Amino acid sequence: MDSLSINVTTVTALFTWRAILIQLLVATFSLFVWRRYLSPLADIPGPFVASFSRWWHIRRIFIGDQSLQLVALHEKHGHFVRIAPNEVSVNHPDGIKQILLQPLWKGKWYELLQLPDYRYKAPMSTLDPKKKVERSRNLAIGYSLSNMIKSEDAVTRTIEMLLDWMDQYAEGQKPMELDKFFTFTAFDVVGEVLFSKQFGFLQQGVDIGNAISNSLALNAYAAIAGFLQPLNLIVANPFVTWLQVMPMGHLFNTTLKAIDERQKNDEARFDMVAHWFKTLASHPERMELRDIYAQATTNVGAGADTVSCALQSFVYHMIRHPTAWQRARAEIDATRSNEGLCTDRVVLFDHAQKLPYLQACIKEALRVFGPVPMGLPRVVPREGITIGDRTFPAGTVLSINPWVMHFSKEIWGPDAHAFNPDHWFEGSAAAAEKYWIPFGAGYNSCPGQNVTKIELSKITATIVRDYDIRQVDKDQEWKYKAYFTVVPHSWPCVIKKRQY
Repeated sequence: MDSLSINVTTVTALFTWRAILIQLLVATFSLFVWRRYLSPLADIPGPFVASFSRWWHIRRIFIGDQSLQLVALHEKHGHFVRIAPNEVSVNHPDGIKQILLQPLWKGKWYELLQLPDYRYKAPMSTLDPKKKVERSRNLAIGYSLSNMIKSEDAVTRTIEMLLDWMDQYAEGQKPMELDKFFTFTAFDVVGEVLFSKQFGFLQQGVDIGNAISNSLALNAYAAIAGFLQPLNLIVANPFVTWLQVMPMGHLFNTTLKAIDERQKNDEARFDMVAHWFKTLASHPERMELRDIYAQATTNVGAGADTVSCALQSFVYHMIRHPTAWQRARAEIDATRSNEGLCTDRVVLFDHAQKLPYLQACIKEALRVFGPVPMGLPRVVPREGITIGDRTFPAGTVLSINPWVMHFSKEIWGPDAHAFNPDHWFEGSAAAAEKYWIPFGAGYNSCPGQNVTKIELSKITATIVRDYDIRQVDKDQEWKYKAYFTVVPHSWPCVIKKRQY
């Protein structure tokens, strides 16, 4: 009787598990059929796997070529490409106006940018446009161009340290890894602008404490984890932050230490963090200390990588187009001779702004190789959105990818893939300006773009004026991975100081 009872129990358990398995298979198959064939997005072309899974996109991020893959897909399929079951990549000319310039909720992917965990919410990680604007208002004064200009002398001193390294490599005729030194410079400028103190990378010429290596790991994690919410809940929580075992924890602790030292520094300038603490003191009802920690961490994590990428793109493309380098130098020389400008060791930002061809080269470098390879996802509101002849239902995620928009032949012409600064002097340049979005667009545009523009203008003008640069192997193409930001590397150069 006991044996019969055990057998009945076993058989019942087997039938139960079989029933559960069958139900799971039926549910999975039904979900597949719905997403692939019955969804309102079913007729939008794209990778087969993307029609029922996010895996296609995650895999391309792992490989590091998501931006180029999206460009190719749009060139094949047109204005709309389905890249996930509920997400469509858009490069229609009306896309920026309809998606980025509207007060739409951001996609849930942005919640990943709550660094180091969900307690720290910056404007970038805030999905609700109203709350995002409120948080940005508390921080905006620190980013204003007038306040950034007040830090120009400190930025200049940091750039002079980069030039010292370039002079040293030029004298020794040793190959210089500009990717590393541009990254050192970008991080130290962030330190100066935020905390009135460099992190020390340029002083030592090394990656101190593997901070930049940790930033690269965070870069890869940030690109993927936002699509894997359960994983993010496991690793982005107060306990893991306390353990300090994840890259975001290391980044946060670096920022926290810098803020703590800044508060003890009686000689500090009225820098960006000082503006934020003043706002906190004036309006404690709308802001808290964690807001400052969150925004400073975001700045350190994202700001340096993007500037380094932009600097590398400028030099890499300019030395592969030596005519452009010579035209930019001739413009600077003429400005020096005729107007007495651009004579300081580091060119002043105001002077660099008076160099239209150099500025065109900067913009073109950001167009053909922008720092942001990720799409900018927004959620379609209740009333739906119509773009061109297509109407998207509420809840659909629509994303604009800067690389896709910047490589559109419909907008930039048949040579859209080519580095050509004259794009910015052609008859359609003014019209094309609204499609140039390396800093995003609308209420979600990058708040730190003024810092970036100051750095890029000063460094590029100075380098073009004073140095000749060539790759050790002129035929070697650089390597890069398109994670959360684009991270180029492996293009050593020989530096030669110009003789006047």
